[in-house]
Amino acid sequence: MRDFARPGRSPVHAGAAAVATSHPLASLVAVETLRAGGNAVDAAIAAVAVQCVVDPLMTGIGGDCFALYAPKGASVPIALNGSGRSPAAAHDAWYLEQGVTIEPTSPHAVTVPGAVAAWSRLLADHGTRDLAALLRPAIAYAEDGYPVQPRVAFDWARNAARVAADPVSAALFLPGGAAPEAGTRMRNPRLAATLRRIAGDGARGFYEGPVARDMVDRLRALGGLHTLEDFAAAAPEIVTPITTRYRGYDVYECPPSGQGLAVLMMLNMLGADDVGALSELDRVHLFAEACKQAYHHRDALFADPVLAAVPVDHLLSQAWHARARGAISMGRAQSPVIWPEIAHTDTIYLCVVDRDGNAISLINSIFQPFGTGITAPESGVLLHNRGLSFRVEPGHPNTIGPKKRPMHTIIPGLLMRDGRAVAPFGVMGGHYQAMGHVELLTGLLDRGLDVQEALDAPRSFAYGGGLELEPGFGPGLAAGLAARGHTPLAAAQPIGGGQIIWIDHAAGTLTAGSDPRKDGCALGY
Repeated sequence: MRDFARPGRSPVHAGAAAVATSHPLASLVAVETLRAGGNAVDAAIAAVAVQCVVDPLMTGIGGDCFALYAPKGASVPIALNGSGRSPAAAHDAWYLEQGVTIEPTSPHAVTVPGAVAAWSRLLADHGTRDLAALLRPAIAYAEDGYPVQPRVAFDWARNAARVAADPVSAALFLPGGAAPEAGTRMRNPRLAATLRRIAGDGARGFYEGPVARDMVDRLRALGGLHTLEDFAAAAPEIVTPITTRYRGYDVYECPPSGQGLAVLMMLNMLGADDVGALSELDRVHLFAEACKQAYHHRDALFADPVLAAVPVDHLLSQAWHARARGAISMGRAQSPVIWPEIAHTDTIYLCVVDRDGNAISLINSIFQPFGTGITAPESGVLLHNRGLSFRVEPGHPNTIGPKKRPMHTIIPGLLMRDGRAVAPFGVMGGHYQAMGHVELLTGLLDRGLDVQEALDAPRSFAYGGGLELEPGFGPGLAAGLAARGHTPLAAAQPIGGGQIIWIDHAAGTLTAGSDPRKDGCALGY
């Protein structure tokens, strides 16, 4: 239980249904949808559509979506890969011949956005409301305006240069030449018109006709290889989730092309350790070493499994995690290696549990803040830069290729036990997300924290040669890590954000938490 004499927030307890998102307007729309009779999928789609308007630098309809959905009574969740593919003309040989690299603001970083197709598929398969009804709140915010929230304003100002470089985006997102301050009312009427078209025509209103033409024309004018046929072919994919058992719970993730596999690999490495009994120094060190091992394999091996062989079974095997854990020294940081040798940033997350016990874990992203910074002028669609995750390296599993999905960082998670959903959960933050899942779950299952405490806890992340540390750790931690060979760094900004809803089947209640690093909240009734 938290100390009520100190700043903080409490978990939200509810008896019927609960939502948790990173934006207050999205949380409100989600709970209103539930109270009006909608189910978890309906509420999630209504909420994510709102966030695509009111948090434009983190997500948008020009991005991608992944989901795990556990209908009541289902013993295994349904996994949806709603990421888009590269253009049919995107051969790695072409990029090499032309000397073209995939830069953050390049049209070549844009894969066909998959979010709208994913929403439509989820609703068709599991929703109870039509898309037009669920998009009304988002349309209203885009048309009439919305107040910018404090964390959104903070991120907007920090990343204004991304949209300043594009005249269309600058006019839309930097009124008067500057990022809006918290409380400023912002509008995107062209996006409102696009959302109305989608409401009337469904996904075809985005992937065909004038909206698709507007996006393709803008991308091709900048040198992109995209065609109308590439957009018309967009389709999400129902995939088989991957899982491992940790502390008596079944942890589910979407398979590659996402990085959820890295979560399971790290949990398997930690399974033999009494994580809850470790000192802070030992815990952060162990997490850093496990993270380096898993991410090294991620970067070498994860890719679109339709077009590349990803050794999922091997990486989840006892032989792999025993060998990888054995390579970790508790006394010294070490460089990761591939076992065995095999040749070759930003997001919103939300979860909903409805009155019937259906649970959804959903994540929607334009990757880096403001994505490419490229906006299609007539439709108001800001385009993501997920293709930045591709390599241009023939023979590498994740090299760019025709109609290919890049390795993805966005990952929803779902915890189950005895064939029932226990907790939809997720952590935002680009590359951090896999490590974030591990820190959240070990906080709950090893350290005995409640859902809000587990989200509040200070975070660490070993990536790119450094070990980032948030404020809040004990004194002496950085010095202790440096003595073991790490390069500790003070985190330049809060690391990630997250949401979770815990289902207590015995008590018949829900407990929801939302990350204080964001503007959002958990709500329930």
